[in-house]
Amino acid sequence: MISRRVFLLLTGSALLAPSFSWAANEVPVVLDHILLGCNDLQRGIAFVEEHTGVRAIFGGVHPGRGTQNALLSLGERHYLEIIAPDPKQNQAKSSGPPQFARLKDFAEPRLIGWAAHPGDLQAFAEKLRAAGFAFTGPTPGSRARPDGRMLHWKTLNLADDHHGMLPFFIEWNSASVHPSTDAPQGCRIETFAIAAPDPAALRKILQQLLLDATVEQGDRSQLRTRITGPHGSLEISS
Repeated sequence: MISRRVFLLLTGSALLAPSFSWAANEVPVVLDHILLGCNDLQRGIAFVEEHTGVRAIFGGVHPGRGTQNALLSLGERHYLEIIAPDPKQNQAKSSGPPQFARLKDFAEPRLIGWAAHPGDLQAFAEKLRAAGFAFTGPTPGSRARPDGRMLHWKTLNLADDHHGMLPFFIEWNSASVHPSTDAPQGCRIETFAIAAPDPAALRKILQQLLLDATVEQGDRSQLRTRITGPHGSLEISS
C-alpha cells in the first residue's frame, strides 16, 4: 500500500491539497538535483571529492548563460550539479535566480538552489495558474555533453522563489539520459532540509506545491543537505 503523500505525487492531484506533515529529514520524492555554486569549477569539484571520495565529471557549458557545470549522481533520480562561471563566456550574463549572478563571489562552494521534477510540466503550469502562482515557462533548454550528445529539458520558474528556498521545476525530454544515470556513482543524498524564520508559512507554500521538503526553524532562510560517499560525508548549506 502506498502512502497518501506518494499517492498525491504520483496521481498529480490538484494543488492546495489538505495540510499534512512530512517525515523529518526525508529527501523530497520529486527532488531532481541540487546546485552547488562556486567561482571556480575545479575548486568545486575538488571540494566535493575531498569530502566524499567521488570526483564529479565535467558536464558541459550553458551557451549564452555564462556558466559551466560538473555532475555527480546522488542515487536514483537525484544528482548534484556543481555550477560555476565559464571563463570563455566573459560577456555572457548568468541567467536564472539572482544567486547565479553572484557565482563569481563564491570563493567557497555553497548551495544556491534546487530543482524538482513534477511530471508533465505543462499540466503542472496549468495547476499553478489556477492556484494563483506567478511563474515563467515552461521554457525549453539544452546542453551538449562532452561526447557530443544533446540533453533537452523544459523548466518553469516561480516569480517568487523565496530567495532560492523554493525550487525551479524541470521536465527532462524522454530521449535524454537523466544525469543521475551516467554521472559518477557512489554518493547518496542522506538529508535535505530548508531552514526558515517562519517555517509554518513556508510549509504551507510547499504543501500547496506538493513539495515534500522538511522545513526547520532557523534564524535565516537556508538550504541544508548531507551527502555521503565511500570516503566520508559532506554537510553543506546556502
